Amino acid sequence: MPTNIAVSKLAKLLRMPEEKTLADLFVKMEKLTGKKGVAEKIYNENQKMVNQKLTDLAIPVEKADAQYVETEILRKIKEADASFYNFLGKPDYSSADGYKKMIEVVKEAKPGEEKGFFLKEEKLKNFIFLNPPQNIIKELGYKNAEELLAKENIYHIFAALRFAESEKWLNQIFFRPYHDLIPDNFEEREIKMEVLPEKWAKIGEKFVGKKLHNISHLKEAGMIFIIPTKQNGFSGQSLETFTLLFHYLYEVEFYSRLFQKAFSLPNFGLRLVEFLSAKVSALPLPEDLNCWRIIPRYLGKLNDSDPRLFEPHINPEPLHWLRAEKDIDELAQKNPQIKLDFWRGIDDFVGEIFPAGKAGEEVISFDLIDSIIFLGRGGIGKYLYHQQEALWNKIFIEFMGLEKLEEILVNNLEKGYVELK
Repeated sequence: MPTNIAVSKLAKLLRMPEEKTLADLFVKMEKLTGKKGVAEKIYNENQKMVNQKLTDLAIPVEKADAQYVETEILRKIKEADASFYNFLGKPDYSSADGYKKMIEVVKEAKPGEEKGFFLKEEKLKNFIFLNPPQNIIKELGYKNAEELLAKENIYHIFAALRFAESEKWLNQIFFRPYHDLIPDNFEEREIKMEVLPEKWAKIGEKFVGKKLHNISHLKEAGMIFIIPTKQNGFSGQSLETFTLLFHYLYEVEFYSRLFQKAFSLPNFGLRLVEFLSAKVSALPLPEDLNCWRIIPRYLGKLNDSDPRLFEPHINPEPLHWLRAEKDIDELAQKNPQIKLDFWRGIDDFVGEIFPAGKAGEEVISFDLIDSIIFLGRGGIGKYLYHQQEALWNKIFIEFMGLEKLEEILVNNLEKGYVELK
């Protein structure tokens, strides 16, 4: 039986309404794997890392409160972001040229070839002909889809669909032909990293406002794109964009493996749409079985009280971050002017509960990505969802192993859960 203190602490870090669910899970997993003391192992690792980081911040444990620790972590991530901005040569992010050095650094730092199976360009163009994007055509002053395709980069058009056309039109009309896709519509090629011309940013601002999220990706097209922004040089911008480039590379590769796996299965188009939608099943997990839900997105961004967040679950997102942060850390070690040493040796799942005055107590994440987002949002709000999803994955990995986690995610993502036997 896991000790009460370890399970209680982990349950609080996961913000679970009651710790019995977690205690029962550890019992089930111990019976399944024969591994004992996993809760204590994770608890001890977490405490060791937290104590070390408090020492690094020169904060005595007895004086550590939530606001004090949060302020010091914010100071460290601000320092890291500024050092990386300087490393890149203080680029101007309002122009496409401002991102060239960043993309070059990513390509040099990420090992291996960034290839995968993605839709052929011919098929991408067919979709535009089939359902012309009227907002884009109008804003660029073209007569029809034929003129649009003759004068614009097809990948830029596809990227702009996400912010220039309505979500309702995309889901109900444009994406509907995806159900008819077949494996022959795909080809193996390199993942593209593109900075869109400034005109696309102006179009995006018109339809979604000035807070246009300036980096995203297209899994089916094998593309990661950046939109130059007038919000040049805000705190966190360099590290946020840079880390997301790495993350999206690993995410696009992961979904390419899902596409390839589905090539030999029936109803390929339907499966593809399910993968791209990243839907999370709302059905209850089978009772009296050792089941883990698969959540292929950050539900906590939408609703941090979603009950599915407090069930046993695994998530591919922390895996992409795990790989991305490894590459980034290796880059920082080769270039000491990038001040990321505070996060070296600390895992994404690490968090702690600190006194918080009238609020009683608060969970503070020591996760690099949560810290970057916290900085980029001006130090406003709490960002815990990266740390908490990483902790769920950590529990699974300690019992089943990293390779098993990857295997289960690829083979069961469509099903939405896995039963461990």
